[in-house]
Amino acid sequence: MSKKPISPLRQRLIDDMTARRFKEKVQKDYVRHVRRFATFLGQSPDTATSEDLRRYQLHMAQQQVSPWSINSAIAALRFFFIVTLERPDLVRPLRLVTEPRKTPIVLSQEEVARLIEAAPGLKYKAALSVAYGAGLRVSEVANLKVSDIDSQRMMLRVEQGKGQRDRDVMLSPRLLELLREWWKAARPQVWLFPGQNPINPITPRQINRAVTAAKDLAGISKRVSPRARRPRRALRGLRARVDLLQLLPQSALPQVPGRGGAAMARRPRGGAASDSLLSRRLHPAGADRRDRVP
Repeated sequence: MSKKPISPLRQRLIDDMTARRFKEKVQKDYVRHVRRFATFLGQSPDTATSEDLRRYQLHMAQQQVSPWSINSAIAALRFFFIVTLERPDLVRPLRLVTEPRKTPIVLSQEEVARLIEAAPGLKYKAALSVAYGAGLRVSEVANLKVSDIDSQRMMLRVEQGKGQRDRDVMLSPRLLELLREWWKAARPQVWLFPGQNPINPITPRQINRAVTAAKDLAGISKRVSPRARRPRRALRGLRARVDLLQLLPQSALPQVPGRGGAAMARRPRGGAASDSLLSRRLHPAGADRRDRVP
C-alpha cells in the first residue's frame, strides 16, 4: 500500500482486506475513507461511537458529497468496524443513499463506425473495434493477450474481468481480419496491445484518450465515455451477430501496399517459428496453410 510507516490499526485493516483478496484499488479507497473519518473525528477511529458515525454521514450530506462517494465511504466504514474492530453494533446508524439512475448515452452504429475510422492509428482502431465489436470494458481490452484469440471457436477469452471472472465473447470474422493485420504490423509477443514498454500492456487511460481524440475528429457531439461503449442494446445486437465493422468503409481497414482482397491474408514464406503458433491461434484450422497469416 505505502512505504511510509503505518499504524498497527491501519496494518490490521490492510491485512483483513488482503486476506479477503480485495484489489489494490479497493484497499486504497477503504484506507482513504477511514483516514478521512479519523480526520473528521480528530482522533483514532477505533474510539468512535455510533453517534460519531451518524454525524459523519450527515456531514458528508451537508458537504454535497455525491451519493456514490457516500456509499463507498459507508462500505469502507462498515468493513472497518465490523471486520477489523469487530464492533458491528456501531454501524447501525449508517444508511446507504439512493443513487440516481440516468439513461446511458448510446452511440448509433454509424457513429461507432465514424469513431473507429477516426481512431489515431491501427493500434487504436483495433482496440476500439474489440471494445465495440466484442462488447469489452476498456480494462479488459487493455489486458488482452495474443493467446486469448481462439479463431477455431471464433471466441475471445477475457481473463479476470469484472468480478474476477473469466468469460468468452464472440469474435466476428471482420474483427479477426483486423486483428490479423494489427499483428502483422506490430508483431506483439504477449500483450495484444502493448504499451510504450512492450513488457506492459496499454493502459485504460491511453485508450480513453484515443477515444476522446477520435470523437473530436469524427465530429461526434455526444459525450462518449467507457460506459457508453457497452450499452445493453448494443450487446443484444452483438448476440444477433450484428457486425459493427461491416459499417466501416474499406478505407478505414488497413491495406497492404500493392495487395487487396484475399491477398491481404497471404503470408510471406519463411516466417519465424513463433509465427506458426500465433497462426494457429489467429486462423481457423481448416484454412489453406498459405492463407494462415496473423
